[in-house]
Amino acid sequence: MLVDSHCHLDRVDLSPYDGDFGAMLGRAGEEDVGHMLCVCIDLEHYAAMRRLVSPFPNVSVSVGVHPSEQGGDEPSLDDLVRLGSDPDVVAIGETGLDYHYNQGDLEWQRERFRTHIEAARTLAKPLIIHTRDARDDTIAVMRDAGADAAGGVMHCFTETWEMAQQALDLGFYISFSGILTFKNAESLREVARSVPLERLLIETDSPYLAPVPHRGKKNEPRFVTHVAAQVAELRGLSVEAVTELTTENFFRLFTGAAKPPSAAA
Repeated sequence: MLVDSHCHLDRVDLSPYDGDFGAMLGRAGEEDVGHMLCVCIDLEHYAAMRRLVSPFPNVSVSVGVHPSEQGGDEPSLDDLVRLGSDPDVVAIGETGLDYHYNQGDLEWQRERFRTHIEAARTLAKPLIIHTRDARDDTIAVMRDAGADAAGGVMHCFTETWEMAQQALDLGFYISFSGILTFKNAESLREVARSVPLERLLIETDSPYLAPVPHRGKKNEPRFVTHVAAQVAELRGLSVEAVTELTTENFFRLFTGAAKPPSAAA
């Protein structure tokens, strides 16, 4: 059974299910994608996301506010701890730093990141970390705020091996998306060749970043199979081996996720 460790199934305007959420999950099941983590990016849509996925025990959820989100409810520590205390919430995030689209004084991003880390530490739940064009500051905040006490994953990783090593040293997992299949991603493939297998996860980040051969289309969880195949090729493993190890890694990190009997050790 494959796990899509990071997707945004509630992005209705972009999602590929055309009003039939069950059919989309059915297509994932046909490709042996048996579990998904639907990741929160703002508090305004959190309740609707929970209503959407709650009938499906094979969809876990997180709670958090993406570093680029502005104009909505700013998450307080109390907010995150209250919402994150729900046993159905398996992680805090996504959170982190993104300097690609934001300019000027970005201390508000760093402060938001610290708040998420404190919530994760309080709840003893892992972090889902997004980082873009902010390598040094991301690692610095993680170290200073004690992110290693919570652990978590660097999601949709696109950075250098040096940064991956720093995150690994803090106890974090590294997750790769469909970007790994892109023609111009050779440097990222080198990173994927080096990450310890016991710390490696795969994801779609759907509905974004569809992998080759679906690039340019709306992404969905079933396409995580292409990420698994790419990792298998890079590491000289069978797809079955990558499936088994990434699924084991997911449930080891996200201990609150409901592990189906077929995936039990």
